[in-house]
Amino acid sequence: SVSKGKYAIGFVCTVAASAGYGLMLSLTQLCFQKVLKKQTFKTVLDMIIYQSVVATLIILVGLFASGDWKGLDREMKAFELGKVSYVMVLVWTAITWQVFSIGAVGLIFEVSALFSNVISTLGLPIVPVLAVIFFHETMTGIKAIAMVLAIWGFVSYVYQHYLDDRRS
Repeated sequence: SVSKGKYAIGFVCTVAASAGYGLMLSLTQLCFQKVLKKQTFKTVLDMIIYQSVVATLIILVGLFASGDWKGLDREMKAFELGKVSYVMVLVWTAITWQVFSIGAVGLIFEVSALFSNVISTLGLPIVPVLAVIFFHETMTGIKAIAMVLAIWGFVSYVYQHYLDDRRS
């Protein structure tokens, strides 16, 4: 029921979001190397805090500029499990994303942006498997293809490192 134009816009936005995430990881590594030049855990936490504050401000500006903030109460009331569950889902999602951010930026700090992205991609197949196990969702073809592509990307990364090590 989606028009071809909206489908194309969705596809372009998905590819742009993926490229933006990769760019963010690379810019984080560049910032560590060229701007901060410090090798401390405090630097990692500062980087996460700065990125989170900027992202939060941009999202809040977008939320209020678009007028979507008016529908939050309606959305909360329409949530099947209730208002408290709605808020808890948002809070725990925010907490888990912060934990993920600490891990991702920590990997950039210790290894590289590419390795952080590869490890993030390797985690992608875990989510559908856990959803099938705990929430009894069906394993669709799209989920299976996404899992295969994520595993393929990780195996390609490991194999390339194997070839590079063999050459040296």
